[in-house]
Amino acid sequence: MFVSVVLLFFCLFFILLQLKPQRPKNFPPGPPGLPILGNITQLNLKYPLNDFERLRKSYGNVYSLFIGTKPAVVLNGLRAIKEALVTKGTDFAGRPQDMFVNDVTKRRGVVFVDYGSSWKEHRRFALTTLKNFGMGKNSMEDKIHDELQHTIKSLENSIGDTLNPQELFHKTSFNIISQIIFGSRYNHNDEVLKAFVYYIRETIKIGHGPWGMIYDSFPKLRNLPLPFKKAFENFENISKVVVRLVTEHKETKVPGDPRDFTDCYLDEMDKKMDDSCFSEDELTTYALDILTAGTDTASSTLLAGFLYLMSYPHIQERCQQEIDRELEHKEKVTFDDRYKMPYTQAVINEAQRMANVVPLSIFHCTTKHTELMGYSIPKGTVIIENMMSVLREEGQWKFPHEFNPENFLNEQGEFVQPEAFIPFSAGPRVCLGEGLARMELFLILVTLLRKFKFIWPEDAGEPDFTPVFGITMTPRPYRMKVQLRST
Repeated sequence: MFVSVVLLFFCLFFILLQLKPQRPKNFPPGPPGLPILGNITQLNLKYPLNDFERLRKSYGNVYSLFIGTKPAVVLNGLRAIKEALVTKGTDFAGRPQDMFVNDVTKRRGVVFVDYGSSWKEHRRFALTTLKNFGMGKNSMEDKIHDELQHTIKSLENSIGDTLNPQELFHKTSFNIISQIIFGSRYNHNDEVLKAFVYYIRETIKIGHGPWGMIYDSFPKLRNLPLPFKKAFENFENISKVVVRLVTEHKETKVPGDPRDFTDCYLDEMDKKMDDSCFSEDELTTYALDILTAGTDTASSTLLAGFLYLMSYPHIQERCQQEIDRELEHKEKVTFDDRYKMPYTQAVINEAQRMANVVPLSIFHCTTKHTELMGYSIPKGTVIIENMMSVLREEGQWKFPHEFNPENFLNEQGEFVQPEAFIPFSAGPRVCLGEGLARMELFLILVTLLRKFKFIWPEDAGEPDFTPVFGITMTPRPYRMKVQLRST
């Protein structure tokens, strides 16, 4: 009996030893992983950024973790991230294809698809189309100003009360993107808008929360009726709304005279016919990709920006002085006015830096066997960018750990942008909506600061800068008071 127990013990030990994840030869170092679980038990899934920093101190700027049994490499600091994403950009331009977001979106769209001909065609099309909408009548700048009139009205109706700006900024950001994609905006109480906002919030919350991590780490659990199933239902429901909008566009569009992004895509389909990766199914996910990414990142940055402006009223006042001086005889601000407002531009960039809205970027993977910082990285390895390690890197910033616009100003008070400012990532996969996002943030913040003063409520306690972690990080819900300015 004793011998049988000992033999059973050794058999189990041998099986567990075989299941223990092993690092390839010359792979970046990292903590030992548990059989099946990998390193998931060593991370706080609700806020893992502190754990990433702790591991960086132990293993260096390039280290590895196991997501279940799959190895992943974590990049920290400007040098490592720049070598991977810029110097060897195509080597690291892939997207892992066996993860939660890929299955939800059916491996379509532009954000999560792998590096290849379809992605290249769709990205080239998006960049050209968004650039064209940035010029001429009914440009993106006009669309932002049109939506801002509704935002201003909502804020005027809230004077004398406190309000939660989360819904307002989310709907403002969504409507700006929606006008570009579909040529339409929605009343803030519209059921379509509510459905989109619900889909965006819930899918992002699941995707980078504990359930998303469990889905990625344990493939055998994917068919069980667990909470991550809700994201698939949300995607199907909101896709039906997009399909209806696309159908309406097909019935009303005039060939060669596009009203919006969707018309441009349908024209491209007609041009290329059957020998193309352009299709209505791709368009559905493509539109949702841009809507989701553009809405959540912009609204989260605005929330962070106004939280800091209320917490540092002297910075808000200095912005308003610069705005009043430069726009004294102008009806409304233009994007080109940013060149005359170095301090305001510095404040906006500093809000982006501190907000760190996409803390782990979007996961990359290697497209071929390659090397990084002396380590060997096999093809298909998941790559995680720790953006906080760059945006708050010692030696790259005057004040790396505090909100201070001086991080973007030289001794003459001129605006400068340090090399480590990469909130939109870098290289071939840099955010294709970067230009729109910069325009949106500048026009919204300047327009609202010109008209209103934003005040932290006296009974609200101290501001809490601890963010809520997710695919995008957002400030914890807060309330604000709004006053009309007399200029």
